[in-house]
Amino acid sequence: MPKPKRPKYIIGVDLGGTNIVVGACAEDGSKDFAMRSEPTRSDQGADAVVDRMVRMIETAVKETMAETGAKREDFLGVGVGAPGPLDRERGVILTTPNLGWQNFPLRDVIAERVGLAVKLDNDANCATLGEWWMGAAKGGRNVVGVTIGTGIGGGLILEGRLYHGSSDIAGEIGHTTIDVTGRRCKCGNYGCLEAYASGPSIAERAREQLEGDHESTMYTMVDGELERLTAAIVYDAAKKGDETALEVVRETARFLGAGIANLLNVFNPDVVVIAGGVTQAGATLFDPLKREVRKRAFKAAVDACRIVPGSLPGNAGVVGAVASFKQQALGAV
Repeated sequence: MPKPKRPKYIIGVDLGGTNIVVGACAEDGSKDFAMRSEPTRSDQGADAVVDRMVRMIETAVKETMAETGAKREDFLGVGVGAPGPLDRERGVILTTPNLGWQNFPLRDVIAERVGLAVKLDNDANCATLGEWWMGAAKGGRNVVGVTIGTGIGGGLILEGRLYHGSSDIAGEIGHTTIDVTGRRCKCGNYGCLEAYASGPSIAERAREQLEGDHESTMYTMVDGELERLTAAIVYDAAKKGDETALEVVRETARFLGAGIANLLNVFNPDVVVIAGGVTQAGATLFDPLKREVRKRAFKAAVDACRIVPGSLPGNAGVVGAVASFKQQALGAV
């Protein structure tokens, strides 16, 4: 009688502008292990960020081995989701406005340090793939993912396969233009969706509103120190009924609704999954967002599509990085 196969594991890494999240997953995605998050601290430079990633990977490997009895040879490799644009074939981050990196060979640097195979993909692609594989978009055939955090990213799954485009740029939803004469974005363009609806942009618009409004609970929540204001505080104040915060959230919903309506008309998805800190806003954001989409997109596209918050809070990028590794290294998820 043949011996049963030993379980295999894959490490997933989600490199974001604010945090790095690392964990291990069983090869089939059924269970995760040793999930942890640490601040990215990109101001310390690329080498310091890589050191942090390597340490977190090694810790995840050791903790998974301790919990499961696995050996190091039971780890198939590491999937890394990173901000783009990037070149997957060479494993290079071409440029990333929120980290300040240019032409950085992240895949090979990590592989050399940890001694495991490494595959690189866009972080928003990974979050979308994670929600499609194990989360809110499971069962979808055509899926658009929108990730909202330090920046805004996106991913496209068309006819059941992650779509990268001709040069790995597909899905850069945050850098679609919603106002040709609008705010300057970190990418250098004007009027990008990211410049209006990312976490820092939401906080910036709230600060502008509060310059002449010291009655808002947001003002007291940060003791008048407006530089401490974050999108999470805006969402919290909106839930408490603060009118200024509610207006900022409603405005955010209009921006996002316009961007998502465009995506419905172009891709006709059956699911749009929205992940990231913005989901903390709940119905305060999602109800007006859906109304805006209904106003702007073709009815047939709206009727065919569910717009849902992600169901893998905090680890969609890790789960998706594992799925991306499987897709690239093993040929299927």
